Amino acid sequence: MSFREDSDDGRDLRKPFLHTGSWYRMGSRQSSSIMGSAQAIRDSQISVLACVLIVALGPIQFGFTCGYSSPTQSAITKDLSLTVSEFSLFGSLSNVGAMVGAVASGQIAEYMGRKGSLMIASIPNIIGWLCISFAKDSSFLYMGRLLEGFGVGIISYTVPVYIAEIAPQNMRGSLGSVNQLSVTIGIMLAYLLGLFVEWRILAVLGMLPCTILIPGLFFIPESPRWLAKMGMTEDFETSLQVLRGFDTDISIEVNEIKRSVASTTRRTTIRFAELKQRKYWFPLMIGIGLLVLQQISGINGILFYSSTIFETAGIASSNVATVGLGAVQVLATGVTTWLVDKAGRRLLLIVSSTGMTLSLLLVAVAFFLKGFVSADSSFYSILGIIAVVGVVAMVLTFSLGVGAIPWIIMSEILPVSIKGLAGSVATLANWFTSWAVTMTANLLLEWSSGGTFTMYMVVSAFTVAFVTIWVPETKGRTLEEIQWSFR
Repeated sequence: MSFREDSDDGRDLRKPFLHTGSWYRMGSRQSSSIMGSAQAIRDSQISVLACVLIVALGPIQFGFTCGYSSPTQSAITKDLSLTVSEFSLFGSLSNVGAMVGAVASGQIAEYMGRKGSLMIASIPNIIGWLCISFAKDSSFLYMGRLLEGFGVGIISYTVPVYIAEIAPQNMRGSLGSVNQLSVTIGIMLAYLLGLFVEWRILAVLGMLPCTILIPGLFFIPESPRWLAKMGMTEDFETSLQVLRGFDTDISIEVNEIKRSVASTTRRTTIRFAELKQRKYWFPLMIGIGLLVLQQISGINGILFYSSTIFETAGIASSNVATVGLGAVQVLATGVTTWLVDKAGRRLLLIVSSTGMTLSLLLVAVAFFLKGFVSADSSFYSILGIIAVVGVVAMVLTFSLGVGAIPWIIMSEILPVSIKGLAGSVATLANWFTSWAVTMTANLLLEWSSGGTFTMYMVVSAFTVAFVTIWVPETKGRTLEEIQWSFR
């Protein structure tokens, strides 16, 4: 069932995708040179890679929003005469906005499509950065941060779902990891640029990812699985053919997708009572569990307050150490992108959470012992170095699996009929937990650094057990095969 076979009647069709936004030519064999060069492009699967690179601008925006508050705190509080508590509120409002965005994300993505959802998310992000850039008082700062958070909440759900739905099964893990890799790149960019430009210019630079994303969305196809669910059969097959290459036989994949959505209607509404069925509650439990455990491991508390943690450990150049921590996170996430389709999701999650447990144990012991050692002793300095090594190791091992893979698995295991509702619930749970951790981490660190890291260690140890007992391996399986396995 080749795309070209359908066009052998000689018609020269040239049109934009009504629902996919990509221009394509499906014609008779007019130019062998064009077809020859196109063959090389198809063989390299450039269509899917290009789509992923374009939507990856959304997670870069996500990361930039997360990292913006760290290098700008002193300048903003000075210029706008803010108190520490007022700036803390500014930082936390992105999580509040993201919770609102998470609630809406599933339904927006279901009714407006994955691309339409990203378009909607980009607009409040751009407006939010403008509000911050031109802020004269705290009210504009707060409004801008809420708008950014709203857009980020939608992006955090939509991008991994879109990537999972367009990617071939042998590339889905690696391409899905690009989502988290882009987030870490965004954080790193905010840290680095914040060292060289003032906060208003940094806010203007924050608009660039979404400003580029909007026109980019017009040149990539919509998710074929969403089109199939909405009953747009012709557009669904066309989108899939463009993604897989014009000469690729897509008949098997088309039939699998059609069979998967055959039991659903265009506007299927799942009642809460139906979630009691194992095929619904089990994948939902896994998705929510992984995303909640990802956050209560304390990662955002560590990243948001890394400077404070390094100062407590006795490191003088805490800002430089924070940038170094961001670099470690980017590199480790890049390794995950390469490993996830080779080692598998489940194994990487177990290795990652086990490494986090051991790293957090090291940090907790170091901080506990510092309380019993004289600050003038050499052992005190050694304990500080051990604590820093443990924090870096925790971020590194987190990035090797727990950072990226929960989003990949969530996008893979949720059945198409409940993906909107269940995805919103899982994303909301993630953002609510992130907000709770971010709000309490500083207070917990003041109470007891050793006690705080001990609690995070217990959560990481529980994550190991959770993955070992309940999380299935999804490597090398189509989305339809994964969803049928829960039946």
